[in-house]
Amino acid sequence: MSSHWEPPQNYRSRSVAILGAGVLGRRVGCIWASAGFDVKIRDPSAQQRADGIAYIEENVQLYSAKTNQVPGSFEAVEDMKQAVENAWLVIEAVPEKLDLKIATFAELEALTPEDCILASNSSSYKSSEMISQVSDSTKTRVLNMHYYMPPACMIVELMTDGYTSPEIFPFMIERCKEAATNPYVARKESTGFIFNRLWAAVKREVLTILAEGVSVPEEIDSMWLELFVKGGTLPCRTMDNVGLDTVAFIEGHYVEERGLSPEKTVNFLKSNYLDHGKLGTKCLKGGLYPASDPTPVKVGSTKPEILVLDLGLSAATPSMTSGEILRVSADGKVQKSILKDQSLPDGLAVDSTSGRMFWTCMGVPGKLDGAVYSSNVDGTDIKTLVAPGNLNTPKQLAIDSVAKTVYFCDREGCRVYRCAFDGSDLEVLIDNISRDLTPAERVSDWCVGVAVSPSQGKFYWTQKGPSKGGEGRILCANITTPEGQSADARGDVQCVLADLPEPIDLEVEEASRTLYWTDRGEIPWGNSLNRARLGEDGLPLSTSSPRGYEILTRGLNEAIGLKLDSINSHVYLTDLGGSIYRCDLDGNYKEKVLFEDHRAFTGITLL
Repeated sequence: MSSHWEPPQNYRSRSVAILGAGVLGRRVGCIWASAGFDVKIRDPSAQQRADGIAYIEENVQLYSAKTNQVPGSFEAVEDMKQAVENAWLVIEAVPEKLDLKIATFAELEALTPEDCILASNSSSYKSSEMISQVSDSTKTRVLNMHYYMPPACMIVELMTDGYTSPEIFPFMIERCKEAATNPYVARKESTGFIFNRLWAAVKREVLTILAEGVSVPEEIDSMWLELFVKGGTLPCRTMDNVGLDTVAFIEGHYVEERGLSPEKTVNFLKSNYLDHGKLGTKCLKGGLYPASDPTPVKVGSTKPEILVLDLGLSAATPSMTSGEILRVSADGKVQKSILKDQSLPDGLAVDSTSGRMFWTCMGVPGKLDGAVYSSNVDGTDIKTLVAPGNLNTPKQLAIDSVAKTVYFCDREGCRVYRCAFDGSDLEVLIDNISRDLTPAERVSDWCVGVAVSPSQGKFYWTQKGPSKGGEGRILCANITTPEGQSADARGDVQCVLADLPEPIDLEVEEASRTLYWTDRGEIPWGNSLNRARLGEDGLPLSTSSPRGYEILTRGLNEAIGLKLDSINSHVYLTDLGGSIYRCDLDGNYKEKVLFEDHRAFTGITLL
């Protein structure tokens, strides 16, 4: 075998040959033509050749918009020699029959120039399985080059045949980028490459969930859409955020329950990371990712715009109906009032699927004039979900986009409610009002913040207790009320944390099973952002902290609102002092996005 590989000579003036004019082959041809290369597609079928050329003619300008190149020429031929005799790159996309692929590579060795790179688009077979009839020197210029479905997906995976010259990969990476594709290199041979192995694992587990009757296809797809498509959840980043020690603990449970081998999960984590103190983003040594960037922004992502509620009580002319819903740019410099004349707005959420926002208005505390509304995110098409006269002081609001339900707390009403997106099916989930208490005693039963965790089948709420009293609690119950039980006598209510300064709003980060909340209680532990990791039972995991949870950042001014941005690994916070803050998921790098002393911010969400 040659010890040193040289790029194909004059490759810019030579052609790219595609073997196979089928659905994928013609798209691969269009990719290379759009980058200014001359393309020859070879197919024994006259109809396929005609359809392949027709596709390129119709779409090459669209592809070229990404490459900024003048398209090259393209033609379809029947004869193999005519297709490949002057090629610098050949990509076979023939039917997935191993004998046919072996014969194809043997033929290519005889017909192509000696410096021509030979690639297989196969995802079913490794290229090492196709080279039994070629010489050792030819094996050094063979590789897998797997495309998905351009132009919707422009990823291409490159993988060695076990003999491929290492220098080929940086060369091909640059050529792929010229053709506006995103190349990824498998570090070693692997059946299924990178993504298909991920997909294979997801597919197996989905089928297992269905076979065991745990869920149904509609629910699985809906959760995937919320967490991975809309939420932008990344597997390796999520593991680092969860903590590799927690990941190992969870995987260990699966190993024990299912009789799996721990070699490539628990043992791998232990020997390569845990034993070296690499636990993820919570430690200085990092985890799967190095600790160089504690707040990584995902590729192609941008900081979102903000929707926030202003009570209106700090305005120059305050009143009980001068609240506003504001739209704020990511840098806090641009503000637009979406809705004015709101009666002490407090809770806010957006359903990205329907494009509607939901909010609560407290009204006058002590009167039954609280309400819940929805509208488009631009403030048009306002609808009343729960009209004044039914609620006392509705506070934080949370939505379950899959079930299309709205959860909210009624503070003085001492209740947690749920209704449909249109306001129908209003039901009381938690009812503390029926207890025979004095008004002073009843403060401990005020319900303020609420969060829902569909993946755990639970909702969480805060009972803040007396102001600065150190008697606050976070509780949880099942989304489904136990059969035969009522809202004022549920047997599934559990206290998650107690003796908190004054917990207010909260949210569950589903992927990492982590509960975040704000606390506006007395210093030193109040006016803070806090976090607790949750186990499979929905209750906090044990921690070294004497308080039983983590205090991530302090120094807020009457902390209220909270919104997680898992895509960018950020938390957004508000306070009644007129500030909007942003920090990372560990509470580090806190910055003021906006400060205006004539504002008193409550609920916050992101667009």
